[in-house]
Amino acid sequence: MNFWRKLADRITGSPDPFECPDGDCLPGHPVDDAEFAMALIGLGAKMAKADGEVTRSEVKAFSTVFRAPAGFEAQLQRAFNLAKQTTLGFEGYARRLARRFRANPAVLEDVLDALFFIAQADGRVTPGEEAYLASVADLFGFSEREFARIKRTHLGAGTDDPYTVLGIDPDISDVDLKRAYRRIASQNHPDRLIARGAPPALQKVADAKMAAINAAYAAILKQRAVSVGT
Repeated sequence: MNFWRKLADRITGSPDPFECPDGDCLPGHPVDDAEFAMALIGLGAKMAKADGEVTRSEVKAFSTVFRAPAGFEAQLQRAFNLAKQTTLGFEGYARRLARRFRANPAVLEDVLDALFFIAQADGRVTPGEEAYLASVADLFGFSEREFARIKRTHLGAGTDDPYTVLGIDPDISDVDLKRAYRRIASQNHPDRLIARGAPPALQKVADAKMAAINAAYAAILKQRAVSVGT
């Protein structure tokens, strides 16, 4: 599924895909299409509001990852302005996406990556923003350990914490360590993100995540004196 291009399709799918509150959409444009776009845009806008203030850098970051096709910028901006007024209601948006992509958690992690990108736009992630991200991750169905892994790949981890980056226990066997690394690396490979049509900003995020994953794996191998080729 080309996830990010699908968002663009939803924005351009009707004269105003954000106004179907009662399911009374135009023929051929069912309400779930409008909800799909609004859920993504709503989560991004409310991410910018999570620390109480929407900064210019956060607005710019939002526009970078949730890009409107030419001619539809006003619709996207109006939806953002409505959603950014409060963080109330984000749970409903998160649940809609969780239901839609419950069989494709990599897509949900893409969304979390986009939200982290917005949160970090002003140079720091506040406690309020981190709490928002944790709540969205929980509603998406990610465990605390999985969220810790995602957070560490964005915010960094101590040199003694490579296991958290891979989402594994320190007592994992060498064989299972290799399997875990291959699984996480495959799920987060930048080529996978490109195939989903992600914007360039998120492709850079994917490169950084992959580097963090590789560094964590190398650190564990060094600790265990295990050859990369074994």
